[in-house]
Amino acid sequence: MTGDVKRYRIATIPGDGIGREVVPAGRRVLEILGDAGSAFTFDFEDFDWGGDYYRQHGVMMPEDGLDALRGKDAILFGSAGDPDIPDHITLWGLRLKICQGFDQYANVRPTRILPGIDAPLKRCRAEDLNWVIVRENTEGEYSGVGGRVHRGQPLETATDVSVMTRAGVERILRYAYQLARSRPRRLLTVITKSNAQRHAMVMWDEIAAEVAREFPDVT
Repeated sequence: MTGDVKRYRIATIPGDGIGREVVPAGRRVLEILGDAGSAFTFDFEDFDWGGDYYRQHGVMMPEDGLDALRGKDAILFGSAGDPDIPDHITLWGLRLKICQGFDQYANVRPTRILPGIDAPLKRCRAEDLNWVIVRENTEGEYSGVGGRVHRGQPLETATDVSVMTRAGVERILRYAYQLARSRPRRLLTVITKSNAQRHAMVMWDEIAAEVAREFPDVT
């Protein structure tokens, strides 16, 4: 390899469940790609955070775990969830701690039927389904605002507050519009629950209409 080789530093966090299968397989694919050429290579560092780590230490990841990830070019993350640990602990203690800590506000999910895959959508051809779903990842239900009072009493009350900010809505919408602009159809569908969530989601719809004017080439 020459001195011009780009070296990417990748953190691998298999987590639990299927993550322990897919992350090693994904790492192997990247290693093969790196070995096949001379343009780039990878340095992997494994982190054993997840359910087993919680059973040993009482937390899903170390308190200073973000510092260990901060210098990485990417995080190859598997799954958070353990049948013996409450879901809110596994999610907020690992994946959302990383998302909020690094302000990873865009949840981007490509959705395709790959050639040769027996997909559950039997009447859908590979060329018929090629979406990218973009979802807010640090605000809304992921803002973490709320609490419980009078625990165990007849008047026990719990609240989960979905918080949306104009800055947060604008940036995720601009990300989605820019992504749509880069794709062949230049089509974006904005989906909200503004009929029931009459404040945050109505604000979202209004901001979407404003941002749309910045992208006249996207329908």
